Amino acid sequence: MSHGEAQDMYAATAAPRIPGWLRNPHLQSVYPSFPLRRRGVERRSAALLAASEEWIIDCGEGVRLLSYYSGHDARGAAPARSLVVLLHGWEGSSDSLYMLTLGQQLFARGHDVLRLNLRDHGPSHHLNRELFNSCRLQEVIGAVGAIQARWGGKSLNLVGFSLGGNFWLRVGARAASAGIRVEKIVAISPVLDPARTLATLESGPWIYREYFVRKWVRSLRRKQRAWPGEYQFDDILRDRSLMSMTDVLVRRYTDYPDLASYLRGYAVTGDTLATLVTPTRIIAAADDPIIPADDLSRLARAEALRMTVSAHGGHCGFITELNGTSWIAEEVLRELGSG
Repeated sequence: MSHGEAQDMYAATAAPRIPGWLRNPHLQSVYPSFPLRRRGVERRSAALLAASEEWIIDCGEGVRLLSYYSGHDARGAAPARSLVVLLHGWEGSSDSLYMLTLGQQLFARGHDVLRLNLRDHGPSHHLNRELFNSCRLQEVIGAVGAIQARWGGKSLNLVGFSLGGNFWLRVGARAASAGIRVEKIVAISPVLDPARTLATLESGPWIYREYFVRKWVRSLRRKQRAWPGEYQFDDILRDRSLMSMTDVLVRRYTDYPDLASYLRGYAVTGDTLATLVTPTRIIAAADDPIIPADDLSRLARAEALRMTVSAHGGHCGFITELNGTSWIAEEVLRELGSG
């Protein structure tokens, strides 16, 4: 696949106008989550956060997921016609900077916004005894079903980043059989083939590996504190390899016989998306240092699926200005329209 400034495999789309000095893929990937940006992002997201209400979702079978709903009716405004459910990446949360940034822009355009946390992400380690793993799709489908049941009069849109995008693609593929009505799905830099992503993280620049190891270790320690005596992670916490940490956790705490089986369990390559009927758009970058863009060619060619590949943008970046302005927000708003 050759890449110009941007290539949409099904229809033309505007290209991100990323200046040359911002095109470094590592800058694009790191800057959206840069901690020193938090105060400014939270200030600009004040309206979204002020309207935010905690909702612990009953997903069925005793599973509970933490979410935060920002509705226009809470401010005395007319109810929104659209609800957008945002889902973060691995070891992100509902308060990740990219979640707040996009959430605020959607809220300002009239959409209601629900920021969903995956199991053991954000301040939710106490809600479920069992550990998170990326194959726990049924509870996320259950969460979407509960959201639909509560706000059935609104059009339901799903927007996810990285692993969150991967979850939404899988939800979309099963939406019809699960009785879920989704208006549109947008997956930004989604995980496609987890085995290749894990290998890329292990062999690529150390900054990504260290970032995820540090956050994962912190999350596992929170799980131990939330469930005293239930988990013993001492050997895992001393490890610095994502590959071996995942391998031990898979064999110890899942029903998968080995790492390869587990990673195949949440891949969206092959025929996984063949049943996709919800209008879906994947937005990816050819220079993503975490998700190999050539894996896009291995996806089932469902009629409902469009894929936009930008030459630049890194992983969940697409930053066009140093203040953090992102082409992603512009494209998601274009895709979903006003609420």
